[in-house]
Amino acid sequence: MNKVILKAQDLDGYLTQEDNKRIATMDALYRDAMVSFNILNTSKSKQEAKKEESRLIDLYNQMGSLMQEICKSEPRIQVYSFVSPQENHGEASRLIAKLRDINTGRNEFVYYIQRAFEMLFNLAYSAKTSQKNYLIVKTPVTVPVQNYAVHKIPNLDDQLSNTVMCVMLRGALLPSMIISKEIQEYSSTGYLTPFALFKIKRDDTKSEDTMEYVLDLDRSYFNLEELDGKDLLFADPMNATGGSLVTIVKFLQNNGVKPKSIKFFNVISALKGSLRVVRAVENITIYTLWMDPSLNESAYIMPGLGDAGDRINGKDEDEHPRDMLRLVADYGTNITGLYRSQIRVIEETVLHR
Repeated sequence: MNKVILKAQDLDGYLTQEDNKRIATMDALYRDAMVSFNILNTSKSKQEAKKEESRLIDLYNQMGSLMQEICKSEPRIQVYSFVSPQENHGEASRLIAKLRDINTGRNEFVYYIQRAFEMLFNLAYSAKTSQKNYLIVKTPVTVPVQNYAVHKIPNLDDQLSNTVMCVMLRGALLPSMIISKEIQEYSSTGYLTPFALFKIKRDDTKSEDTMEYVLDLDRSYFNLEELDGKDLLFADPMNATGGSLVTIVKFLQNNGVKPKSIKFFNVISALKGSLRVVRAVENITIYTLWMDPSLNESAYIMPGLGDAGDRINGKDEDEHPRDMLRLVADYGTNITGLYRSQIRVIEETVLHR
């Protein structure tokens, strides 16, 4: 089969000595936090639990301060709560808490994912221009005359008109559609992004240190010429190790594609994954709603929110994984109606390969 494989040891080669030192410090703090987790989970004493909660809050404040210090020295990692106004932080924190919650069901999870990527779009684009576009809309009010409303929105045309949506399949499909929809709504011409679809999967039978990232070219849908010189956008709920993104970008670069820029949108990104990505890819900026401190041995984010792909799409049967169009169909009428333009482009990309 026609596949490209990136190994974990190659991915770690991009990290600097200082990166590894900071990651080790963060991992040590998180190991201390896990001691508190165990005490809180087993304690039958309210006094003991209260004491451990205070210790846990202190540890999280230490980890947050360290992550903020690291990101301040690396401007290509933009964390919402580190760069947005203080009054916006509560909204992001509450949203992430709902996504993390084990009791948040699939429909509610999808709702908060939509909100998260709308916030990330605004972080990446809306604050970067003082120019305005005007929207004149016809309203349902016709008495005493047909009414119209005039609204000002940021003029983002120059930032949006060269973009291509790159989908790392499955969990990234709906987030990519959300970002594309935001671009369409903010463009004065209703610009509809082209889509490039990549079938990539990491080998979850391996540990974080031995992980392999496998790009299946036979089940991917893209045109290299249409990606050259473009502003490439990737949207994935989680950036754990950065391996999937780096595998795709390095493949494109090795085949002559020179992106004008790359943006990577995540709801949650692990510190290690963020550092790997910006060290491996020169012209990329990460926009993440929240940064988590650590990875476990299986390369899952801690504290994380579980498998975001399963929580958005439901689980595949092992012997019958859904293809792209089946996944779109399973979203149902509410989602497909909202993103009908994006779905039309995805269908054309897959069927007219």
